[in-house]
Amino acid sequence: MTFVIPFPQIDPVLVSFGPLAIRWYSLAYIAGLLIGWRLLRGMVARQPQVSNDAGVDDYLVWAALGVILGGRLGYVLFYNLPFYLDNPLKALAVWQGGMSFHGGLIGVVLATLIFCRQRKIDLWLFADRVACVAPVGLFFGRIANFINGELFGRVTDAPWAMAFPRGGPDPRHPSQLYEAFLEGAVLFTVLMWLARSESIRKRSGVLTGVFLAGYGTARMVVEFFRQPDAHLGFLGLGATMGQWLSAPLIAVGIYLIVRKPPQAEA
Repeated sequence: MTFVIPFPQIDPVLVSFGPLAIRWYSLAYIAGLLIGWRLLRGMVARQPQVSNDAGVDDYLVWAALGVILGGRLGYVLFYNLPFYLDNPLKALAVWQGGMSFHGGLIGVVLATLIFCRQRKIDLWLFADRVACVAPVGLFFGRIANFINGELFGRVTDAPWAMAFPRGGPDPRHPSQLYEAFLEGAVLFTVLMWLARSESIRKRSGVLTGVFLAGYGTARMVVEFFRQPDAHLGFLGLGATMGQWLSAPLIAVGIYLIVRKPPQAEA
């Protein structure tokens, strides 16, 4: 008989006041945004300085909208479009879960483009600072996925396997924790270590490239342990939707890392 670690029964709702419920999922987004905001204040002040505290404070609103709107729209388009075409109003029910990192990334990219253009801020240098703190949000988001017992892994006989309530009695990889570690803790550590070098900070786009390539690689790897979405399954070449969406991130990230710096930075 295979030993299975029991799934910790953590109520997805932290506390409720009548119809108002405070969920761990929502708190994860709030924690990621607030901690990222505080870290970004320090990052933009490093040389070459690209903004100030007031600018970061304003950007927080743009980033929050980009994450929430982009993340939800990405989930609707990439993962469950037929369902939401039949039930369009349910696309607004963000509190019921269903967010896409790749959609959230697109939302933040668009928000950053508009913000930097309006404020006449160097886009790549600012994006590099944002990229360094982005793994914080990824870490908390994956922990929230684990608490909710969603996005669990494939069946395994690994000694650390868990039986998730939504996954039946079979032991499975706790793939949410793998993602929290790789996409969150490891990627954050690498980016912060690289950001200590002023020469790397001056090469605009490099840190953004490391984030994109690092996230894409981590996601590609973890997808081999994560259970594909039931309504999607495996797609072309036996890859999952997460892997197909991550492949372009790796390509763009590598390009940003190895590209020739602009003349002004040479």
